[in-house]
Amino acid sequence: MAFFALALSKTIAELTSTFNQIPEERKERLKQLSTYIKQKKEAGQTINLVFICTHNSRRSHMAQLWAQAAAANYSIPNVRTFSGGTEATAFFPAAVKAMQESGFVIEQSAATINPKYNVNYSSDKPTIAVWSKRFDDAANPVAEFCAIMTCSDADENCPVVPGVEKRIAITYNDPKAADNTPQQASTYRERAMQIGREMLFAFSQVSVK
Repeated sequence: MAFFALALSKTIAELTSTFNQIPEERKERLKQLSTYIKQKKEAGQTINLVFICTHNSRRSHMAQLWAQAAAANYSIPNVRTFSGGTEATAFFPAAVKAMQESGFVIEQSAATINPKYNVNYSSDKPTIAVWSKRFDDAANPVAEFCAIMTCSDADENCPVVPGVEKRIAITYNDPKAADNTPQQASTYRERAMQIGREMLFAFSQVSVK
């Protein structure tokens, strides 16, 4: 069992109690990810998940972090999550803030155009280093992984992901649409919660027969 910070524990409890908010057609798509994870788990293999979005700035980072926390929450071992884009930009500050408000402890390690962040989600799990990168960056696996496309643009513009074992489109509306508006914070919060809910649901299904 993972030892989550109190804020993240509360968010996870809230999200796992609201799986009924996920439409049935979304659940069926998420179960494709559950099946991949289950098959790798039963084979005793490392479960590499790469979340891909165009700029690797918002949704793919949120999904990477939530998937890692979901694996810990359901005690699924050997899960390694990554993210990337069809181009590199930066982990967008409003997305960082939304994840911090969800309970992740995120600290910037360098003040650059494309900052690196250290993310803690459990006191007994390794820190995750995140930054914006291409999906084929050297930090990401080159084989035996599942590519989860978190935006339709990446799904359409990235028709071939070398080395992929499984490719699944689990796309989300871009919170960028609310940038520099009064709705910015609430929109990012809503997207972080939606992604968290769905990643937790996907991992909850791994042990379901």
